[in-house]
Amino acid sequence: MWLAVDLLLVGLFAVIGRFSHYGTLTVGGWWTTAWPFLTGALLAWAALAVTRRPPAAIGSGVVVWLGALVGGMVLRQASGQGTATAFVVVATLVLGLLLLLPRVVARVRR
Repeated sequence: MWLAVDLLLVGLFAVIGRFSHYGTLTVGGWWTTAWPFLTGALLAWAALAVTRRPPAAIGSGVVVWLGALVGGMVLRQASGQGTATAFVVVATLVLGLLLLLPRVVARVRR
């Protein structure tokens, strides 16, 4: 379940970004923004699987957050997309909120 939640939330991050910068949303535009971060999140999930970390743990959320962020930025740079400082700051905050808050809420509800 957590893999699907994380990918959905990373996809939502891309939707928010597209709307805030372009005011519209197309599948192609969304994909252009989303794929680097989705790839980074999937790589982080591979690391979680190898290390057998519990997906619901807040520490696992940190791994996914940093994987999506760092992987996303590296892939954006490699593919000629922007990595302006302001974007990195906003992406750090928004992805952190989106990927950590659900785990914090789940933990509090236990």
